[in-house]
Amino acid sequence: MTSTSPAQPLNLAQQLLQRHLVSGELTPGSEIALRINQALLQDVLGTLVMLELEAMGLDRVHTEPSVQYIDHGLVQADNLNAETYLFLKSACERFGVWYSGPGNGISHPVHMENFGVPGESIVGCDSHTTAAGALGMLAIGAGGIEVAMAMAGEPLYITMPKIWGIKLEGQLPDWVSAKDIVLELLRRHGVAGGKNTMIEYYGPGLKHLSAMDRHVLANMGTEMGATATVFPSDDETRRFLASRGREADWSPLAAEPGCHYDLHETLDLSQLEPMIALPSSPDNVVTVREAAGQPLHQAYIGSSGNPGFRDFAVVAEIVRGKQVADGVSLDINPSSRQVLTSLIEQGYLADLVASGARLHQAGCNGCIGMGQAPAVGLNSLRTVPRNFPGRSGTREDSVFLCSPETAAASAVAGVITDPRTLDMPYPRPQEPARIEVNRALFNAPLPPHEAKLKALQKTDNTPALPELAPLPDRLEVPVLLVTGDNISTDDIMPAGQRVLPYWSSVYASAPFTFEAVDPHYAERAESTRTQGGHAIIGGTNYGQGSSRENAALVPRYLGLQVVVAKSFARIHWQNLICFGALPLTFTREEDSARLTQGDCLVIEGLYAQLERGDTLTAHIPGKGELTLHHGLSPRQRELIAQGGVINHLRQRHA
Repeated sequence: MTSTSPAQPLNLAQQLLQRHLVSGELTPGSEIALRINQALLQDVLGTLVMLELEAMGLDRVHTEPSVQYIDHGLVQADNLNAETYLFLKSACERFGVWYSGPGNGISHPVHMENFGVPGESIVGCDSHTTAAGALGMLAIGAGGIEVAMAMAGEPLYITMPKIWGIKLEGQLPDWVSAKDIVLELLRRHGVAGGKNTMIEYYGPGLKHLSAMDRHVLANMGTEMGATATVFPSDDETRRFLASRGREADWSPLAAEPGCHYDLHETLDLSQLEPMIALPSSPDNVVTVREAAGQPLHQAYIGSSGNPGFRDFAVVAEIVRGKQVADGVSLDINPSSRQVLTSLIEQGYLADLVASGARLHQAGCNGCIGMGQAPAVGLNSLRTVPRNFPGRSGTREDSVFLCSPETAAASAVAGVITDPRTLDMPYPRPQEPARIEVNRALFNAPLPPHEAKLKALQKTDNTPALPELAPLPDRLEVPVLLVTGDNISTDDIMPAGQRVLPYWSSVYASAPFTFEAVDPHYAERAESTRTQGGHAIIGGTNYGQGSSRENAALVPRYLGLQVVVAKSFARIHWQNLICFGALPLTFTREEDSARLTQGDCLVIEGLYAQLERGDTLTAHIPGKGELTLHHGLSPRQRELIAQGGVINHLRQRHA
């Protein structure tokens, strides 16, 4: 496909990309560099970002605002999470970053309410940063090292995506809401269906979707592998900002008449029905009526997957005057202080508590396995964005993804229930006309002269990052692990209360690497760390899910040199490169069957081969040669040669 001519009408995605373009052309598949206005950090990955800023020798961040949220590691079962808060607060003071402490809420909706500005660009060390596209922002999730680079004033490099236009028509029927829209798209296209695309929603159906409805769709575009999702900035965007006292930040944004999309789809909202993703993938979707009648153990409301006031209020109206079924735990996880305050003021919290629901603090909580873990093998209905195996905190879990309406109806009935069968009118609670945004609950950045005097409050659990050497020109490494398809970053670096507190330390988190796939991987990998390293063979969509960079950094510390897969998820592919590991793909997928654990992978003259073209030749003793694809840009080849981004920036500054 040729690049878009300036004379052609531009869709909204192209306008945003053009507005922030530093280098490259808007030709799908080519590398482009983007200027980034804002940065978002969450706590369990923000620790590594702050350590990377320290390693780069940065004095003060360039993105404004940059905001550090405490929303993941909220369970203080020991001293580790509390000490992480202190470290992050000191790092915010040192580098000029806003600090949002524990209890303020989940980064994505809180940032949208406090700092989101239509037309600006934002990058975050959380894959669901894409949610900010609901306000018409160019919003991209990335590995923490790329976020650190953006905060240091460097451009963000991405592969120019195809623009996928989704025209929404009609209006949702009763008992069908935004979560059902995105689940229907996942049913159609799968977890890799949006890879290397930017989704742009438009059309007459938009006028029936609130800003927080749009947040649900923008958030879970990530589950389809999309680089970003964007909505126009229209009257609903203006209403959302005005209700929070921020109408001055609004500006209109829309596609130009007559524009075109690389991919296109029309979705008639009036034809949708309640949907549910069965265990254990977001794209294992069926209608709720097909799953109805299965027993229920837990119904979980909240997360960045359904964070709006309406998402809690509709549950309160469904359970009002009723009682949660015996044996069912209805878990309410408010997304922000603002939402919790509004639920209290409107009386909805009393309805929830009176029904037997359990109230938890505002944050990510069970979405990342930090509390509310279900019993083994018993069904848990959740409004969260992901249901990868074990993500709930229970290794042998059975997690379904659904709308708040479906979760609430099921909690009352005690079995999975189509909400359309309830004997009551469909509740349509309205968000209050005014939602107070209290910026005083944040710690603002210190002036530069004060910030320079601040020291990082480090602990044994926030050690300096390991030094990473460049790959040798002759690679000869054993295949240490062979995986299947759709390996997620949860599979590589698990979350949950047992592991999350150690994420700030590469060394302490290393023993948990790949434990759900192969509990002996870390032990074997450690033995290769000083002996030339090792390789991993992956299937399709390797590294899907969370943007967590430690899923690349920690295996790299353990000696990972090269990953050969059928295909990679976008963020993980880039994370591997940023830490100096080489991602390669099979030119013939059937070649993957030739490699088994224990084989040896030999690549001669690595750097000359990388310079010659997009493919290179590897030798497998006893099995012959393989032709593998790398597709690295000149910039990425340089990063590999220097051992990753931190080495690259150190050398450049020196």
